[in-house]
Amino acid sequence: MKNTKIETNVGKPLDRVDGRLKVTGKAKYAAEYQLKDLSYAVLIQSTVSRGKIKNIDSSAAEKLAGVRLVLSYKNAPKIPAKPIADFDDSLHLLQDQNIYHDRQNIGIVVADSLETAAHAASLVKVEYEPSKCEVEMDAALSKARAPGSKKESGTKRGDWPKAIKTAAKTIEETYITPPVIHTSMETHSSTAAWDGDKLHIFESTQAIFNCRNKLAKAFGIPAENVRVTTSFLGGGFGTKLSTWSGTVLAAAAARICKRPVQLALSRANTYGGTGFRPRTVQKLTLGAGKDGKLCAIKHESSSENCRFADFVEDCADITTRLYSCPTVITNLKVVPLDISKPTWMRAPGECPGVYALESAMDELAYELNIDPLKFRMLNYAEKDEHENLPWSSKSLKECYEQGAAHFGWEKRKQKAGSMKRGNKLVGWGMATASHPTYRMKSQAKVIVNADGTAIVKSGTQDIGTGTYTIMSQIAADILDLPISMLRAELGDTEMPEAPMSGGSMTAASIGSAVQAAALKAVKELCELAIADKGSPLYGAQAADIQVREAGLYLKSQIEKGETFKELLSRNGGKAIEALASAAPDERADKYSKHSFGAHFAEVEVDPELCTIRVTRFVSAVGAGKIINPKTAGSQIKGGVIYGIGMALSEEIVRDKRSGRIINADLAEYHIPVHADIPNIEIIFVDENDSIINPIGAKGVGEIAVIGVAAAVANAVFHATGKRVRELPITLDKIL
Repeated sequence: MKNTKIETNVGKPLDRVDGRLKVTGKAKYAAEYQLKDLSYAVLIQSTVSRGKIKNIDSSAAEKLAGVRLVLSYKNAPKIPAKPIADFDDSLHLLQDQNIYHDRQNIGIVVADSLETAAHAASLVKVEYEPSKCEVEMDAALSKARAPGSKKESGTKRGDWPKAIKTAAKTIEETYITPPVIHTSMETHSSTAAWDGDKLHIFESTQAIFNCRNKLAKAFGIPAENVRVTTSFLGGGFGTKLSTWSGTVLAAAAARICKRPVQLALSRANTYGGTGFRPRTVQKLTLGAGKDGKLCAIKHESSSENCRFADFVEDCADITTRLYSCPTVITNLKVVPLDISKPTWMRAPGECPGVYALESAMDELAYELNIDPLKFRMLNYAEKDEHENLPWSSKSLKECYEQGAAHFGWEKRKQKAGSMKRGNKLVGWGMATASHPTYRMKSQAKVIVNADGTAIVKSGTQDIGTGTYTIMSQIAADILDLPISMLRAELGDTEMPEAPMSGGSMTAASIGSAVQAAALKAVKELCELAIADKGSPLYGAQAADIQVREAGLYLKSQIEKGETFKELLSRNGGKAIEALASAAPDERADKYSKHSFGAHFAEVEVDPELCTIRVTRFVSAVGAGKIINPKTAGSQIKGGVIYGIGMALSEEIVRDKRSGRIINADLAEYHIPVHADIPNIEIIFVDENDSIINPIGAKGVGEIAVIGVAAAVANAVFHATGKRVRELPITLDKIL
């Protein structure tokens, strides 16, 4: 018997435990459940952007063989007024005839086949009373207001008039990011089935318990009567944190038809009521002394919003703390328009906000004739000056140093347009990244079976990030089991309650709960062995026992002990089940908790064709304990790709006359493809943070995209000398 545990799993780049299911097609997504008597649904969406429905004629559709239901404002069940506020597109549950935006859900058709439902939907005739719409944010900036009922929204510290006068150099520029959409591989999907007054819905959601509670309110039934299952998710990026009206309509249709109903949104459907990142117009004023130290920052941000609900893209919060500066002023406003409701999208606020801030930092570095990386190092914040708190941990300097060394930044020439490769202009740009570290109360259960295997359960969601795998790694290490002897189960509201998968907090929240449950299981096994006269550990002290090789053994006598299997088999073969909770620690409130990173980009620009290609990218990230470098690395790569799309191609385009989105498909809404993406090199800076949570994980989903667009934009300027302040950077903007 060895006196050491088997090789640990945490920190190792293990393959996904669910990988085989995915590559063999056995992993079931929300629209892949083939229930008995299943019917299929298709949405009907408005073709005007503002006005009223005069009439809906569904007679031709209803006559079609196989059609079971056409639901509209004429026959939709009434949703109680109060719960409507719980839905993010709350006015789109077919409750009235009002149209608030393009592609608003105005009906749903259910039929025995998807083809029949689609054909029937095309036969429904809708008459409108259109009204003049307003969808251009720039033309409506004069109507910008503070979000909600606030008169002002922002922060102030320092004496602005005094501070700006002391600046040796200043810049004042406006940066614009367009509306962009999440573009998950799996569109929003629901498969709903009722059994009496109990609903079971297979849903593509990042928040199964939130979805359960909202559906319960909508249908006036207890939450325990709703079961939400999300075994696998094909991406969410924030759009699937919310319960949109399609989910409710699918469940309502299933209830009326008295049979299961499946609704899988088309790609075009997703542009009409499942959220997007709103357009932002951000004015940055920066001032610095001759020594390169910042003395004044003002960040004024406006974002577009719908008219029927409040959403604000908080672009300026990160500006209050990213750099050391005695005087910082921020202001947030929204511009109400005839558009659908924006929502959270990967790193909401920070992603567009850091694009503007880091572009401005680059511009001021050039004004001061200081290397952009050196300029950021000069203004390094040793503490969170906004909250006046120390960092729980901060490895940004190491990210700068290691990223720059790996990229070869010391070879960069400062002058724009001075670097070439053949006939191509070469540009090197960089940007800082930062994102708050969040954590919410979570529960997990660990079951140790009589055969020595184990199960770990939590009602979380694996949104493609590898949650199945890290749950397995954490539990397996505490039980000293090989991964092959442990199974992770998640994605069901009948499991222990867990929070949404968003805000880069899943590993921190769920991981801590899994750790607590596994430790509790070990404690119960020890208590069982100590009380068992047949056990070699009978009468021992718990402190003298260690877990090793799927068993319990004395620390001082390594041969004295037994396996879990031996212990449980002798005690009736009953499994040990340990349920535990983990919640944020008040001690952590005394610190500012953030991940940090540095992105370095190389671009090549053809001076004749003005084509831009990202040819190299390096990301250095300090994000606490990395549970699995392989899955975490995939998150960083995905975020970089997201940021390259934001920088160079992605934009929702609206017809200003009709208000309609004119590129609501993947043919015209341009996301990066493999040929657009270079090799992405990732550096994880070792970081030990015992304050943020018991497992020390900060999360990497959001930090991955923050600053990427700025790094690319700064590289384009370095290559061409042309500063593009409105994304995306298309060839016409650098001609």
